[in-house]
Amino acid sequence: MPGPEGPFGQRLGWYCAERGEERVSMLPAGKRLAFAAQGERRCLGVRRAGGWIVCPYAAVLDGASAKDQCARCAQLDRSRSVAADTMADDPRPYGVYLAYFGPGLLKAGITAAERGSARLVEQGAIAYAWLGRGPLMAARRAEALLGSALAVPDRFAKAAKRAARGALPPVSERAAELAQLHRRARELAGWPEALEPVAFACTDHTELFGLGRVPPEVAELGGMTAGAEIVGEVLAGVGSDVYLRLAGEAVGEAGGGAAEVVGGAAGGEAGGVVAVLDARGLSGWVLGAASGRVTTVPVRAAASRMREREGEQEGLF
Repeated sequence: MPGPEGPFGQRLGWYCAERGEERVSMLPAGKRLAFAAQGERRCLGVRRAGGWIVCPYAAVLDGASAKDQCARCAQLDRSRSVAADTMADDPRPYGVYLAYFGPGLLKAGITAAERGSARLVEQGAIAYAWLGRGPLMAARRAEALLGSALAVPDRFAKAAKRAARGALPPVSERAAELAQLHRRARELAGWPEALEPVAFACTDHTELFGLGRVPPEVAELGGMTAGAEIVGEVLAGVGSDVYLRLAGEAVGEAGGGAAEVVGGAAGGEAGGVVAVLDARGLSGWVLGAASGRVTTVPVRAAASRMREREGEQEGLF
């Protein structure tokens, strides 16, 4: 989960199938990373009762994909999933939220009330506000109502969210955009009676994510392949995105030797390319110490910068 420190500090989870052991490495700002992908990237299997059930198919995954499970394990994982609407009997109270990712990028969603803001942090929401709280099906009906009546989506593409981070308006403008949607949502007819409304209060994650350390334009790291290395220093973290200042000098620690990454979202000084890594792409790889001093994963220019080179008008989307 992302964030500079505390309960929302970005981290990588490591798993050794032979010993059934798990451990966590925190990714605070300033931490140096230097690791190499080894062997093949394999399906993580399914997590149940706080532990991992190893994929029985030993499925090999695409190194460039953010997916960390094969199709059959993913299907099993979603067999008891609120997100997939296969867990309608969950008795826990749920919260309905409005999340802000950038100008015009507002979505609605639900999360178990006991999780608090963890889901918002995981998604990389720049700001958010609670809308209501109640039983799961009432929360689901409210989410559907927002989508049909106000055309509020329930998700955005990662590329759109990344681009928006480079051109964020002041906090007051973000809060005003959320407040307007919150007001319109509460005025809708057909609001579920079982859902208790929550007064508007905006929470902003700019400091938590460390966005002040990220320049407006950043490069993007491509997918891992066997033998590829990443060497750099953590600047910030938003959702599953880890912002790194790529290095070509001293190699940092590789996190204690080879192990298989099972999750993590993944979470300045002058000089060095700043690039963003989708930490979901590390899941399933065995990672060992880097042998070199430079990043060998493909580094792509930011989308807006590539459009400028092609003579196109720059924009958010």
